[in-house]
Amino acid sequence: MKQVINTNMAPVPGGHFSQGIKMNNRVYVAGQPPVDPETGKVPETVEEQTRIALTNIKNVLEAAGAKLEDVVKVNTYLTNVEDFKKYDKIYQEFFTDNLPVRTTIGCDLKGIPLEIDAIAEL
Repeated sequence: MKQVINTNMAPVPGGHFSQGIKMNNRVYVAGQPPVDPETGKVPETVEEQTRIALTNIKNVLEAAGAKLEDVVKVNTYLTNVEDFKKYDKIYQEFFTDNLPVRTTIGCDLKGIPLEIDAIAEL
């Protein structure tokens, strides 16, 4: 059975979609922008942006009863691929062992510097 996941610990979606979906033993987290859910602001640096986007993912996962250690797949979309090393350094703080697979794509996000989504298996 499909369960919609919403939490005030992640930004409200900017479109017609859920923050996350839990179905059977899997959690799908929608692309999380680097928006601080408390202030609605996007920090200046890619390091801060990455930290906030990954924290948003962590919070959606926790609302679904999962944790970062359960993540099996991450997709990252970077407006500026030259920021990859900075992004990757912060990413390593969140995923330390049992690393999920990951795809990183450079693309135009229409004003959003980065977006990260994830799939977790419980």
